[in-house]
Amino acid sequence: MDNDAKKDDRPSRIGRARHYVLVLMPLLVLAGLIAWRVQGKMAEAAAQAEQRAARMRMAPQVAVATATVRDIVHTFTSVANVEAPLNVRISPKVTGRIDYLEVHEGDRVRLGQVLVRLDPSELQAAVNQQRANLAEARYRLAQAQITQSPTVVSVESQIKQQEAELASSQADYNQTRQNYNAQVAAAEAAVTDAQGRVDSANAAVANAQAAIRSAQANLDNAQSKYNRTYSLYKQGFVAAQDVDDARTAVSVQQAALDVARGQLNAAIAARDSATAQKNSALQQLDIVKTKGKADIEAARAKVVQAQASLDYAKANRAQKPAYQENLAALRSAVAAAQAMLKNAEAQLANTVLTSPIDGYVTGRFMDPGTVATPGQPILALQAMQDVWVSVPVPEEVSPKIYMGQPATVVLDALPGHTFHGRVSQINPSADPTSRQFTVRITIDNHERLLKPGMFARVTMVTDKVTGATVVPREAVRQGGTGATVMVVDDQGVVHQRSVEVGTSDSADIVITRGISPGEKVITMTAMRLRDGMRVRVGGAGHPGRGRRRRA
Repeated sequence: MDNDAKKDDRPSRIGRARHYVLVLMPLLVLAGLIAWRVQGKMAEAAAQAEQRAARMRMAPQVAVATATVRDIVHTFTSVANVEAPLNVRISPKVTGRIDYLEVHEGDRVRLGQVLVRLDPSELQAAVNQQRANLAEARYRLAQAQITQSPTVVSVESQIKQQEAELASSQADYNQTRQNYNAQVAAAEAAVTDAQGRVDSANAAVANAQAAIRSAQANLDNAQSKYNRTYSLYKQGFVAAQDVDDARTAVSVQQAALDVARGQLNAAIAARDSATAQKNSALQQLDIVKTKGKADIEAARAKVVQAQASLDYAKANRAQKPAYQENLAALRSAVAAAQAMLKNAEAQLANTVLTSPIDGYVTGRFMDPGTVATPGQPILALQAMQDVWVSVPVPEEVSPKIYMGQPATVVLDALPGHTFHGRVSQINPSADPTSRQFTVRITIDNHERLLKPGMFARVTMVTDKVTGATVVPREAVRQGGTGATVMVVDDQGVVHQRSVEVGTSDSADIVITRGISPGEKVITMTAMRLRDGMRVRVGGAGHPGRGRRRRA
């Protein structure tokens, strides 16, 4: 019975042994893998340590550059405006209606060319009147001289002359009144025309204000649409393109509002100009009335004076001295008539306006039929054979600018063209706001490519060092003891050398002492170097390339 029990227990022991084997086998395999991994890591760490030690024993690699000889040039570049050296406004000296005006903006004019003719009828009548007065005065003087011997005859002649003087004074008085009425009518017409321009300008201002309100409403609408679109975009209901479109619409409406504001400013400027023209016309009307009334009173006084002279001549028929005085008065009258004739002829000549320069018409402010008044411009002329390029110069650069200094000018509007000129004017006073000096450069414009108002860029050489020994800027180290560089000799040995530096540009710095052309200087290295250390040259250094440390 015991044997049977032992036989029954044997299979169970064999099963348990198999179970133990199955459990221990994975554990043994895992332990073997761990041991193998640990051994591999240890071998890898040992290899890396050996490599680090080898690198520490190896000479470091450096980037070098060769000291060269070249010119260091410093330039000043700034934006500038093209200007005309002569800018003339043509305005009349007398009041009159424009009969002839055929030039327009862009037309070329010559010195002495007739540009404007005013209606000469009134002034021509005045010249004719003064010629008649002169002839009459000479006639009276001649008659007095012929009849001066007999006292009675001379007195009678004097009486006749005074009668003629009275008649002439009366004619002058009537002519003066007629001229006054004509001039007042012309001045009132100018006031009416100016008032029409003011009304038109006010209407333009109102339209511009309405355009601003409309543009503001459009902008507000676009901004609201953008806000709603952006809110929907954050909630995921619309695409990002819709947000960009709404933002673009806001920008467009903002630009439209800016344009409307600019149009309002232009309309206000036009209204101010029209108001100024109206005020000028009102002042001219007052001047015409005041002068006309004064002329009428003067003519009336001449009539009274002529009547008094006639009465005096009649009362002094027997007085010869009075006759002699009359001769002197007649000579004075002839001289006065000659002076008045010259003045009238000068006024008549002022009805023809000629060009004082060779140039181009850049502005036309009136048309034929308009009544022009003194001081009111009709045309604007500019000379363009030579042009000025005006450039602002900072105060720290101004000491380096001199008369006759060469300058190079380029313009975005004329790609491929380079213009050369020289400094012709330097303003000795700086602008109090910008603290900059205005420098003008004269450029030959015989091809007529440059126009006043164009945008230009000016370049001038302010300093130049010729034949300087230079090295890259990154090769120089600045310290408490001064500037130093690391020089590599032919055997690859580093030598720290003190140097003196000068000016520099964006790439190189000038070495005035301590380096000779052809020597190699270190620009970059992977580790700190010491004097006498051996290195390996790995190539030319370049600032900002890689993560190397500067020498």
